[in-house]
Amino acid sequence: MNKPSQAKRSSRFRKSFHWVVCLIAIIVVSLYWALWASDRYVSHANVVLESPQLASPTLSVSSLLSGGATSNLADMLLLRDYMRSVDMLKLLIDEADFRNHYANSGADFFSALSDENAPLEELHDYFLSRVSIELDDYAGVLRVDVEAFDPEEANKIAQLLLDEGERHMNLMGQRLAEEQVRFLEQQVSLLEDKFQQTRDALLDYQNANGLVSPTGTVESLSSVVSSLEGQLAIAKARKSALASYQSVRSPEIVRVNSEIKALSDQITQEQGRLARQSGDALNSISSEYQTLMLRAQFAQESYSGALGALETTRIEAARKLKQVSVLQTPTMPEYPEQPERLYNSVVFAVIALFITLIINMLILIVKDHRD
Repeated sequence: MNKPSQAKRSSRFRKSFHWVVCLIAIIVVSLYWALWASDRYVSHANVVLESPQLASPTLSVSSLLSGGATSNLADMLLLRDYMRSVDMLKLLIDEADFRNHYANSGADFFSALSDENAPLEELHDYFLSRVSIELDDYAGVLRVDVEAFDPEEANKIAQLLLDEGERHMNLMGQRLAEEQVRFLEQQVSLLEDKFQQTRDALLDYQNANGLVSPTGTVESLSSVVSSLEGQLAIAKARKSALASYQSVRSPEIVRVNSEIKALSDQITQEQGRLARQSGDALNSISSEYQTLMLRAQFAQESYSGALGALETTRIEAARKLKQVSVLQTPTMPEYPEQPERLYNSVVFAVIALFITLIINMLILIVKDHRD
């Protein structure tokens, strides 16, 4: 009689084994969260990035959809990545004794850092499990939460994150601004030398030809030639009038002929100054002078533009400096917010029961197929 009874009990036990395992797991995990899990204090901080650069407010669909969030979300993401970086972790190791606190604070095995001398890669993974830095896209706010095993350490790490993040963002802005200013200073120096060279070339050309403004001289000579040609035309007309009633040898006609010859010679002389094949005529000199003048004007305008760009860049460089504006300073925790013991126990129990129920259904399906 005992053997059939034992066989039945054994069969029932095998059928309910997975439920027994589920119940034991729930009890063990609940005991862990209730009795063994170490308290963790959380320091909270909310920050935004601001700069002195002023921008006029605009009303657009995107601004309405984003809830009026700030326009420097890209910089906020850069700040977030730096706060989560290995470089930041190295700073915390030096300034906040990160390894010693999380490894030797008497915390439970699952919460503490397992090895104080853990490799940097493993330590960084642990760092990310204890520090939460998330961007609120809607509000444009960076929310920083730091967990530690005592409130002072949590507050200290959160403050270091904010201070070093601000320093890093300002350093990035300063480096970029300095590179831009340095480049423009080099360009200004080059353009200044070029402007000086073109101006000296123009002055040397003026001194070599003894003319302050060849273009003005050409215009003046052209005016003189035009005036002489007008006088010549008048003299020829007067000669024609005199020839109609006086002889060729009359004093009047002789005087008019002398006047016409003098005017023609003077016109020829002045035209020779304006243009000749020898290459030293005023029109050639004026053409070269205008070329030098244009080069000098272009060099001056380029130099003036570079000076303006340099001053503008210096002003913009000062405006681009980022400042971490703290909306909520890192809090000093007064009670441990983590772990959420009841919540974690209930969540694990629900998940364990759900998985066990699935396993039970699979077992029943397999039995039905066998039968």
